[in-house]
Amino acid sequence: MALKSAVGYACSITSGQKHLGCFVAPSCNRLQCVGYDKKSKTCELVTRAISMDRPQLDFSNPDWKEQFQEDFNRRFNLPHLTDVIDVEPRPTTFSLKSRAPLENVNGSMHESWNGYVNDDDRALLKVIKFASPTSAGADCIDPDCTWVEQWVHRAGPRKQIYFEPQYVKAGIVTCGGLCPGLNDVIRQIVLTLEKYGVKNIVGIQHGFRGFFENHLGEVPLNRHVVQNINLAGGSFLGVSRGGANISDIVDSIQARRLDMLFVLGGNGTHAGANLIHEECRKRKLKVSIVGVPKTIDNDILLMDKTFGFDTAVEAAQRAINSAYIEAHSAFHGIGLVKLMGRSSGFITMHASLSSGQVDICLIPEVPFTLDGPNGVLRHLEHLIETKGFALICVAEGAGQEHLQQSNATDASGNTVLSDIGVHLQQKIKSHFKEIGVHSDVKYIDPTYMVRAVRANASDAILCTVLGQNAVHGAFAGFSGITTGICNTHNVYLPIPEVIKSTRFVDPNSRMWHRCLTSTGQPDFH
Repeated sequence: MALKSAVGYACSITSGQKHLGCFVAPSCNRLQCVGYDKKSKTCELVTRAISMDRPQLDFSNPDWKEQFQEDFNRRFNLPHLTDVIDVEPRPTTFSLKSRAPLENVNGSMHESWNGYVNDDDRALLKVIKFASPTSAGADCIDPDCTWVEQWVHRAGPRKQIYFEPQYVKAGIVTCGGLCPGLNDVIRQIVLTLEKYGVKNIVGIQHGFRGFFENHLGEVPLNRHVVQNINLAGGSFLGVSRGGANISDIVDSIQARRLDMLFVLGGNGTHAGANLIHEECRKRKLKVSIVGVPKTIDNDILLMDKTFGFDTAVEAAQRAINSAYIEAHSAFHGIGLVKLMGRSSGFITMHASLSSGQVDICLIPEVPFTLDGPNGVLRHLEHLIETKGFALICVAEGAGQEHLQQSNATDASGNTVLSDIGVHLQQKIKSHFKEIGVHSDVKYIDPTYMVRAVRANASDAILCTVLGQNAVHGAFAGFSGITTGICNTHNVYLPIPEVIKSTRFVDPNSRMWHRCLTSTGQPDFH
C-alpha cells in the first residue's frame, strides 16, 4: 500500500538488479510500498510510483514521461470564462504610462506598452534536478529521479481583458483566522481595480457569513477608504470561519450583481472558493473567482511562501527571546514556547533557526518520545547538567500522540487540538521533581499576538504583488485560480491543485537538517 503518513520513512527501491535508497517524505508520497514492516519502519519498493492526485504510472512504458507531462498540463490548465460562456476580449485598460485607465471612446488603446505578460509565458514549478532519491529533500517522480519539466502559468497583466471595467462590480472577502497582511492585500486589490477603471468595489463583512447575515451590509471600498488600512493588523472587513451553503452564496453573488470575487484565505477557504467557482460555471455566470492564499503556517502546496509567514516568524522572536532571558536568568531555567502550526512546523522551524537560542525544536512532522534514554526529558537533563538552562520551541500540532485525542472540531472542520504546551510544561516539572533536580519552567504561548500584528516589510511587498496579480488574473478571464510565488516567480495555479493536501516540512530536507544542526538536538526516538 502507499505510504500516506506525515512522517517519512527510509526505504529501498528494487529496480531490476539495482537497489536504491530513498526517503518517502510527506511532500513526495509517490512510491508504492510492499511488505512494509512497522517495527523497523522499512519497506521494499517496486519500480512503479504512485501519487494521490494522478493515475499510477508504469515506468516500463517508454512514453511514461510524455504521459506524465500531458497529465500535468491538463491538471494545471487554468479555468477560463470562455470555457463555459461566449465572451469576447477587448484591449486592456491597464497601463503604467497613464494616470487614468487607458482607453478612448471606442475602447481602443491610446499607446503600446511592453509591460504585459504573454498568455503563453510559463515558469518552472521545480528547478532542482536530483541525481538520486537519497539526495536531501529529493522529490522524485520515478525511482531514477528523471528530470521532468513542469510548467505553470506566469502571473501578471495581459493585453486582452474579458470585462468592461466601467461596468464591473468587484467584491473582496477575508475568511478564516487573522493573518498579518490581510489589509495590505485588500488595499492593493482596490488600488489595482481602480487602475483598470473599476468604480464599484465592495467588501463582504466577516467572511462567507457576510453573504447571508442580513445585518452585515456591503462595505463600499475606494482608494480613500483603504489608503491607510495597511498600517494596522487584523482585517478591515472582519473574518469568520465556516459559512453558508454554496448555492446560497452564489445566489447572493447573483443578487449583488458581482462580476469578480476575491477570496482571501487558507486551504479550507480555497476549497470553498473552488466550489463557488464551480457553481458559477454550472450556472454559466460571467463571474471570476480568484483566491489569494493566506496562512501564517505557510502550509499551502506548491508555494514558496504565503503572506503573513515572515511576520509571524519575526513576531515569534519576541516570545522566544523572552523565554530565553527567563531561562538563562533562572537557576535551572527551562523556557518553553508554543507556536502556531496545526499540521506543519514551518513557523516553529524557521523561528528556531532565526533565534539561534533554541535547544529543542518539536514539529508535527517529526514524532518524538518524551521518556526513555532517547527522549526529550533525558535531553533536557543533559542540557541542565551541561549549560544550566534550556529553551524549547514546540508547534501546537506536535506530539498529539502523547495527548488525549478530542473529537471536537471548529467551525472550519479542523480537529480541536489538545494543548501540547501545557502537557510539556507539566511533564517537565513532574520529571525533574521525580529525579530530585530543581527546575524553573516558564511557559509562553504568544499565539494570538503573533497573528494579530501588522505585516512587516517582507510580507507587505508579497501582499502587494499578490493583490495586484489577483486583479490581473480576474481581468484576464481566469476563474477558480489562486496566485502565489513558485521558485521566486509569480504564477497562477488552479485551486484544486493547491488544496489536495497540506504542505508539510520534509524531515529529509536541508532546511530541517539546518535546524537540527543549529539546535544540536538528537533524534528523539
